[in-house]
Amino acid sequence: MTKVNSAGEREKTIIRTSIIGILANVFLAAFKAAVGVLSHSIAVVMDAVNNLSDAASSVITIVGTRLAAKEPDREHPFGYGRTEYMSALVISLIIMYAGVTSFIESVKKIITPETPDYSVVSIIIIAVGVVVKIALGKYVKTVGERVNSDSLVNSGEDASMDAIISASTLVAAFIFIFTKVSLEAWLGAVISVFIIKSGFEMIGETLSDILGRRADAELAREIKETVVSFPEVSGAYDLVLNNYGPGRFNGSVHIEVPDTKSAIELDELIRRITLAVMEKHGVILTAIGVYSLNTQDKEAAEMCEKIRAELTSDPNILQMHGFYVNRDNKTMRFDIIISFDAQNRRETFNNAVAKIQAMYPDYEIQAAMDTDFSEE
Repeated sequence: MTKVNSAGEREKTIIRTSIIGILANVFLAAFKAAVGVLSHSIAVVMDAVNNLSDAASSVITIVGTRLAAKEPDREHPFGYGRTEYMSALVISLIIMYAGVTSFIESVKKIITPETPDYSVVSIIIIAVGVVVKIALGKYVKTVGERVNSDSLVNSGEDASMDAIISASTLVAAFIFIFTKVSLEAWLGAVISVFIIKSGFEMIGETLSDILGRRADAELAREIKETVVSFPEVSGAYDLVLNNYGPGRFNGSVHIEVPDTKSAIELDELIRRITLAVMEKHGVILTAIGVYSLNTQDKEAAEMCEKIRAELTSDPNILQMHGFYVNRDNKTMRFDIIISFDAQNRRETFNNAVAKIQAMYPDYEIQAAMDTDFSEE
């Protein structure tokens, strides 16, 4: 499939895919409800209800996508992109509700069983439903992954689970026809548990996006590569990406540049970097901080390498950057990135600073504990 290149095209793709899902699910729901009532099969009726919930999910996806496309305004200057995460959460809750409802009905059938009445027509319709739901689920999920839509991905997952429910109903029908043993209630209960589990996982994923998930490591690496591609920049650090919806990022970064650069030169450089990152990655850098790099003092460079080697010998220290020393007033400053794997990040930082202070007792050390927000 071709990549969706614009926000408008992405919106149209999501809406078009959702409409296909609505039509397919309404069609299947009508047929399954009729078959379920005629055959006295609670599993088939619940399957029809699941199809209606899928159709409702597609409607929610359309509404969420349209709201997310609204232009920023005074009240929401960063736009409405996070609305998509809210719609994905609603769909996850619908899936959870469907799983719980299916489980309750299955348990009722286990306690007070009814003899199902399967006909050739009902079996054919169930089989067709399995094929349609497998194809629909794969199509919707694939499109969702391509356009980075959690709502579509969740809808696709739901369709795939419906296909499993229908397939289990089909298996139960054949078992009953040949052995007169009815297992559909038991199969329905087991599959309902898996649906509930999947719903929990989807809710967790969506809540993670709403709370603020760590930036994708590959995107962070690519942005840093773009920043350091400028010959004046010797390093890019402290990249922070704030997510305001799928594919909508604002961020900030620190750059390391020679201490000989003037304010005019820095202003021009920062503007060029901001433009390049926007054009290549679609990320708006709202702030670019500056670390000055000693370029006229060889001893300072030697001190930097010695301190870096000492600090990074600790596996919990990922990096030291922003180093600058002023030998006239005996001060040195740098940032230390402490891994999230450290048992006590603050203690690790304090011990590291104490080591450097012992190495250079005459210097005032101005160190900051830093975080790599794209750490894998």
